[in-house]
Amino acid sequence: MYISERTKKIPTSPIRKLAPMANAAEKAGRKIYHLNIGQPDIATPDSFFDAVKKFHPAVLEYGKSQGQEGLIKAIQKYYHDWGMDYNLDDIYVTNGGSEAIAFAVMTTCDPGDNILMFEPFYANYKSFVGAYNVEISGVPTSAHDGYHLPSEAEIEKHINSRTRAILISNPGNPTGVIYTEQEMALISRIVRKHDLALIADEVYREFVYDGEYKSFGTMPELAEHLIMIDSVSKRYSACGARIGCVMTKNKELSAQLLKCCQARLSVSQLDQAGATGLYTTPASYWEEVRNEYTRRRDTLKEALSAMPGVISSEPKGAFYVMVKLPVDNIEKFAQWLLTDFAIDNETVMITPGNGFYVSSPDRGRDECRIAYVLNCEDLKKAMHILAEGLKQYPGRTL
Repeated sequence: MYISERTKKIPTSPIRKLAPMANAAEKAGRKIYHLNIGQPDIATPDSFFDAVKKFHPAVLEYGKSQGQEGLIKAIQKYYHDWGMDYNLDDIYVTNGGSEAIAFAVMTTCDPGDNILMFEPFYANYKSFVGAYNVEISGVPTSAHDGYHLPSEAEIEKHINSRTRAILISNPGNPTGVIYTEQEMALISRIVRKHDLALIADEVYREFVYDGEYKSFGTMPELAEHLIMIDSVSKRYSACGARIGCVMTKNKELSAQLLKCCQARLSVSQLDQAGATGLYTTPASYWEEVRNEYTRRRDTLKEALSAMPGVISSEPKGAFYVMVKLPVDNIEKFAQWLLTDFAIDNETVMITPGNGFYVSSPDRGRDECRIAYVLNCEDLKKAMHILAEGLKQYPGRTL
């Protein structure tokens, strides 16, 4: 049977690539501290489960392709509270933020077109664009300056006649960077100058620990160019609910997004009911969550700063950090941690950084992404194991 070249070219997720080794280690009785995936351990608010329990129709029918009106109104109110006003017909409910990004790519690009992204970027973006034969134009950034944007002239070097959009996450995954107002103004100028779409992935909006956060949705000059991506997954610690949304004020684009929604029929009614309940979560929830993640960020920062040869920027948002390690090959090191190293039968799992780049095969060769989604005590243990692993790894470069 023929297997399409298109799917063969979709890369294996670097976040999940080491899963077979991790499974084998766990079956052998080894405990793994998972620093490799952004799965929060904060309890999902009861409002989700309460709303699902109350949802009991006689028949579990197809939902509306755009999404259930109650959820769309809840999303609309949420954005209004953030100073952004969307009409009900600007909002489309999706199967997680992943489908929202896929729809944004599908509606703005044809095969052979390209989307500009700032490296390192969320690795699964490769899958979303690759599925539609769209290319990535990677613009490198550096840990040494906190992964902030290069100059306008440098960015424009990566734009050509087939560039259709800029895709950016703010706060950043995997870097934790929060872009300044000056950087956002720079992006706005480039988008408008070259008549591009701006796909703004803002799913970590609440996870901001230092300084002020500004949404691209508050910049009125971007109204016809902006495609907003959102999700309840990280915000409400409800990754398994698979509820996201894609939003735009561009009416021509809206019509195409609706076609995409109709083509996949509808999103789970049960999950939409639960997500509607999540939007009633009190503001006090965020204060507790931010305080907890701030402690975790600071715990991680202290531990990394004590490791010789390790370079990392201080993440300002989300719950990730990109780290340069003194190793010859990050994939080999990550595998070695799972197969050959342990302390008291415990080890750690990290995400190799090379999967977050496209501009060069050597980019990310000595980098990894760490997700600080463990409680502080477990995070301290995990950092101790990582530090000792770096001392004993045969391929260390320090």
